[in-house]
Amino acid sequence: MVIPKKTLRATKPFIPDLVYFEPDALEYPKGRKIMEFVKAKNIEYRMTTSHNRITNLPGETEQEKYRMAKRTLVVGLRKTLKFDQSKPSADYAIPISTGCMGHCHYCYLQTTLGAKPYIRVYVNTEDIFGAAKSYIEERAPEITTFEAACTSDPVGIEHITGSLQDLITFMAGEEFGRLRFVTKFHHVDPLLELKHNNHTRIRFSINADYVIRQFEPATSRFEERIEAAAKIAHAGYPLGFIIAPIIWHDGWEQGYAELLERLSAALPSSAAEGLTFEMIQHRFTKTAKTVIEQRYPKTKLEMDIEKRKQKWGRWGQYKYVYPDEQQTALRQFITERIFEHFPKSSIDYFT
Repeated sequence: MVIPKKTLRATKPFIPDLVYFEPDALEYPKGRKIMEFVKAKNIEYRMTTSHNRITNLPGETEQEKYRMAKRTLVVGLRKTLKFDQSKPSADYAIPISTGCMGHCHYCYLQTTLGAKPYIRVYVNTEDIFGAAKSYIEERAPEITTFEAACTSDPVGIEHITGSLQDLITFMAGEEFGRLRFVTKFHHVDPLLELKHNNHTRIRFSINADYVIRQFEPATSRFEERIEAAAKIAHAGYPLGFIIAPIIWHDGWEQGYAELLERLSAALPSSAAEGLTFEMIQHRFTKTAKTVIEQRYPKTKLEMDIEKRKQKWGRWGQYKYVYPDEQQTALRQFITERIFEHFPKSSIDYFT
């Protein structure tokens, strides 16, 4: 008797349970387009005076409200057009959205967004692109790079907003501008036919199977991500991968070795040229530890301060990273596996 192989369901695109609109958002074509989407899907919507003050989310407990926030989309205008720096991945963060529908236990957005974990999208993209153009012109002829995924995963909402398509098209026409973004979602089909002029590098967040299974709920599976990466390579985009967070766990060497072996087997040979890798070890602050344990009380994420090394963080808090010996072991082992499978690739950084 032959037992049929189990077919896994595709990870469905995100559909919010609740949407808020700032009234001014409906003055913009993108705002009206999102409203059409909401009505077509029969999604509950409400009006709000500000995308920064959503206080009446449904839920009896803080955990219930947090889960609902992750299913809530807020549509508004981006009023602050001064961009934050985005080292080491880019010169500046370009803010087309904030927040993410994923439930990654370790995510720094747990504390960065604090009490506002809902997903915000901005419809005044022409203003945002205009600000980006000013940054580009100010630094020309030096290349200026922008990261579109510092505080969100824009691929996860692209089917609702279309903002990445607009941004990629805009950046294709900028001689001295470059775009980068990273995603854990595989819904890249709307991007494949765009004229990108090699000005946009699309990166996928990947990890050992243990890490994805234990700590990355509500994201696309590893297989889906690398299938999407192959599509991106065939579409001619510069391609990259972020291995993050690198987590020391039982069997980590086998886990990360298998990760890169599977990646090598899945990608077309054409993707190996110019491929980039970024490596980020797991870190946390005391504030993050408290928040994560409240939101995910059953998490298996190791956050033992006694086992970690203190490192002063950018935002005025100590963060806890692995001791030097463990850092060195992780960096050397994964670096060797990367160049074993992708000898023509480069590693942008390990942090």
